[in-house]
Amino acid sequence: MKILVVDDEADVQPLFLQRFRKEIRNHEYDFDFALSGEQALEYLEEKHSEVVIILSDINMPGMSGLELLTTIRHDYDNPPPLVMMITAYGDEENHRSALEKGANDFLTKPLDFNLLKEKLNKALHNG
Repeated sequence: MKILVVDDEADVQPLFLQRFRKEIRNHEYDFDFALSGEQALEYLEEKHSEVVIILSDINMPGMSGLELLTTIRHDYDNPPPLVMMITAYGDEENHRSALEKGANDFLTKPLDFNLLKEKLNKALHNG
């Protein structure tokens, strides 16, 4: 299952690769990373049919995660990727906006990787 992680913080990539080492080795998940919404859209132009889940931060310079979500929902509906938004803890306004714009799920930073794995497993087995 290919997962695209969109976050402007460079340390997110090594963190995911470390936390999902076993799953990556077992070919359960295949992660790709984009450092901006713009970069994510470039990636999706080429590979949207491969991407099953997108994990996107909301607060990024340039295109926000919410703008990215809106574009994904507008341009990529066949098949629609599952989109989980990530935001700072307790940011209700973004939470509501993300759900209105079609987010499937919501996570807060700092990421709880056990919870994330649960959500990904559910998506993997229900999808």
